[in-house]
Amino acid sequence: MPQRDGVPPPDLWSRPRIAAALATCDMATVIEGVRSARGWSQGELARAVDYSQSWVSRVVNGQQSLTVSQVHDLAQRLGIPLHLLRFGGGTPPDGATAPKEVDPTRRRDFGRVVAAGALMTTTAPPVAPTHTRHAVNETTAPALRSITGGQRRMDATSAARHLLPSAVAHVHLAEQMLANARGTPFLAPVSAAASEASGFAAWLHADQGDMGSARMHYRTAVVRARQTGIRLLDVYMLGSLAAFEIDTAEDPELGLGLVREAEHVLGRTAHPTANAWLACVGALAHAGIGDRSSAAHALRRAEREVARPGNCDPPWPWVFAFDEPKVAGYRALVDVRLRRPHDARHAFAEAFAPSGASAKQAAVLQVELASAHADAGDVDEAFRLAQEALATGIEFGSERVIGRVRGFRRRYTGPYAACVRELDDQLTSLMTGFSACG
Repeated sequence: MPQRDGVPPPDLWSRPRIAAALATCDMATVIEGVRSARGWSQGELARAVDYSQSWVSRVVNGQQSLTVSQVHDLAQRLGIPLHLLRFGGGTPPDGATAPKEVDPTRRRDFGRVVAAGALMTTTAPPVAPTHTRHAVNETTAPALRSITGGQRRMDATSAARHLLPSAVAHVHLAEQMLANARGTPFLAPVSAAASEASGFAAWLHADQGDMGSARMHYRTAVVRARQTGIRLLDVYMLGSLAAFEIDTAEDPELGLGLVREAEHVLGRTAHPTANAWLACVGALAHAGIGDRSSAAHALRRAEREVARPGNCDPPWPWVFAFDEPKVAGYRALVDVRLRRPHDARHAFAEAFAPSGASAKQAAVLQVELASAHADAGDVDEAFRLAQEALATGIEFGSERVIGRVRGFRRRYTGPYAACVRELDDQLTSLMTGFSACG
């Protein structure tokens, strides 16, 4: 009988099908067996292991390969005994079917996982605790943060799909260092570094259109930030999750609730960069629910903050100053959502003046500007901008940008001009694998 609790049935590991899967390190079968034995839905399984449901679905269907650290992590979270994971070559357990052949590289990798698990579940020799204490020191957090910083800088000129594998691996590394840091004076700074790593991984997943993984990493980033006791990092990650819910997941009500929580954490005497940025994220949420007055009030507050002395030197974790052009960019986004095309175009002119945005971010703004032109009746310019943005989205493999262009096209209800037909042809070609933008 399935049981809906956190403990697998005691005979689960000896059942023929699961025993055979353990004998070949067939994690898809083992994980599905755990899910079925506990009476979980796939969504409940995803929540238990803290991964997205889409990722879990790929794993249990054999479509997602696992890293060494992921096997170890899943085994710990689901109570799978690592010491039982073996590979074929011998006789399968009684009543079990013959194991599937396993790739030799995976044999070696998973063998290391089993060895690591055995070491963690047995009594360590006296020297091991000394080694563990020295695994984390005053250089660990700065080193982890420097890696995230380098990845962030590369995001401006690189496709997210190329950065994502290393970013996810870095999250696992940061989490391992965080585990090693428990009970040391370095716990808070390493937790902060882990928060930044998860926040960047979330950003990349969102760019690739994987909403579940993005949300999972953002939530981890918030939890890790909260554990540091560093108010500005807490606010930054809460605000980043809010911006994701508002602008990418298109749930402004949820985003507004997160903004209010971040404002409560921030307090009244914060750095102007934090105040201005959070006010702008809130303005975007208010615009999303049609609250013109509150959106305007939030933008005015942001303008006052950027004019305060000291805003030219942004605090960590902000990398760049939040200045007048950035407020103008948010004002333009607000005006687009409130269907004020002429105001939006004026604000976009201010926002684009310093051309400091990355190509992908500039493309996102181009789509918003295209919406403003379409609302103003300037169809040719609107679709020219949308085509340019689409070309950038294809170049960088950005589902975020491509999705924005598709959304722009769905919302357009005007005449079917030649420029409209051109964009339709490009989107159709993209879907069939033959890009007309290259």
